[in-house]
Amino acid sequence: MTINCKGQLIDLSTPKVMGILNITPDSFYDGGMHKDEPGILKHVERMLNEGSTFIDVGAYSSRPNADHVNETEELQRIVPIVNLILKEFPNALLSIDTFRSEVAKQCIDSGAALVNDISAGQLDNNMLSTVAKLQVPYIMMHMRGTPQTMQTQTDYKDLVKDILFYFSERIACAKAMGIIDVIVDPGFGFSKTLEQNYQLLNHLELFNMVEKPLLIGLSRKSMIYKALETTAKEALNGTSILNTIALQKGASILRVHDVKEAVECIKLVGKLEVIMKRTLRNFKNYFTKGNV
Repeated sequence: MTINCKGQLIDLSTPKVMGILNITPDSFYDGGMHKDEPGILKHVERMLNEGSTFIDVGAYSSRPNADHVNETEELQRIVPIVNLILKEFPNALLSIDTFRSEVAKQCIDSGAALVNDISAGQLDNNMLSTVAKLQVPYIMMHMRGTPQTMQTQTDYKDLVKDILFYFSERIACAKAMGIIDVIVDPGFGFSKTLEQNYQLLNHLELFNMVEKPLLIGLSRKSMIYKALETTAKEALNGTSILNTIALQKGASILRVHDVKEAVECIKLVGKLEVIMKRTLRNFKNYFTKGNV
């Protein structure tokens, strides 16, 4: 399974890492940590060196009950940073975390490679047509309402079936508009209770039915630190454990704050899969040769 990023085919048969760069003052974990240009460039350089394939840049906090930021302010925050990063790292594949079509357009025009939309086009009627014209990969996430209202909308008839139906509908809309490369994100922590997040993780392999790459964002989220009765700062070990489970269930991209640890998860799960396939092949050969 591949996606086309700026003419470069990215093979997702081996999972990839998407490092997070929040340039917002109020993100749940790293809000306000990356304020000045040298600090931003240092953080990006570290993530790239540690093995991040994509850098996801966000200027609008989507945490529950986050403050609303208008489009002008979001543009003023993010476009200069995109230009800054690509001047220093021209080959970096930047993903733009926005639900606004104009923000997506200006950032892609500045050299970004993907659009990551928490609303799957439902908060901006021009998003799908804009992405289609830009011809870039599109990450669509499941969410109800807005970041300000989403945690009041957690009543599902059947959580997994409802989300699968949501994606079948949104993927069809994207295809009708002409979007070629679609990636789906089930939206852990968005319009879901703690219990529902774990229910979703438990059935994550079912999302392979949509036949699209699966992006998973579990990094340091409240479903981890609340379950462990700790804080986001102390949730790295829990993040690695859940990322490992997600990989075993078919995740193609891990969206994380901690790139090195995510890369290690991918390597170890990959090693295990090689051994499992070899063992299965040996068993098949053994029985085929009539040894029983």
